[in-house]
Amino acid sequence: MIVDDEQDFIEFLQFNFQAEEFDVETASNGKSAVEVALKSKPDVILMDIMMPVMDGILACQEIRQHAGAYDPLICLLSARGEDYSQLAGFQVGADDYLVKPVSPKVLVARIKAQLKRKNGSGNMGTRNNDQEDDLTINREYYMVIKDNKEIQLPHKEFEILSLMAARPNRLFSRDEIFNHIWGVDTDVSQRTMDVHIRKIRSKIGDNYIKTVKGVGYKFVQ
Repeated sequence: MIVDDEQDFIEFLQFNFQAEEFDVETASNGKSAVEVALKSKPDVILMDIMMPVMDGILACQEIRQHAGAYDPLICLLSARGEDYSQLAGFQVGADDYLVKPVSPKVLVARIKAQLKRKNGSGNMGTRNNDQEDDLTINREYYMVIKDNKEIQLPHKEFEILSLMAARPNRLFSRDEIFNHIWGVDTDVSQRTMDVHIRKIRSKIGDNYIKTVKGVGYKFVQ
């Protein structure tokens, strides 16, 4: 369900989600959103905060209080990015908070990744225990999202990262990574792989890929 008082924005998101085979319901204010949610029980609720009749914060709170066993994924959308506004959203039970404007491609990919995590299907999204940010690796869209922002990775860098992230905390030898990405019969030096990993770290942070000296690398979760 998409909830916003701007019809153009609803239609824009509706088009993008329906293109990915989502069934979409809509509402134009928080009060209607609560009624539709409790009746139709959509899996995902994307809801603006600043709306007439009832705002998104109160609507989220109402849904959580009256939902019983119904547990939708609720993502709040707002042009306001202040900490106190985000904290208010999380305190009433929101699962995510995104600041407008938001790329529809990133939004759809993020929702799909969160649904997979919520349903326990082993998506390559992770929260690193040593930091507060989120990293999502979406192979379907060939996309990496960190702190709600898309990170552009060239083909080889993406393949290396997704290979290790698919089996977090597993040690991959340098030969194993190299043979998987470049193949056995290649004239490329293994030093190229080290350069690629250094570039990945510069883009996603140093804490995700750990070097085991003399052996290889592992993705730390």
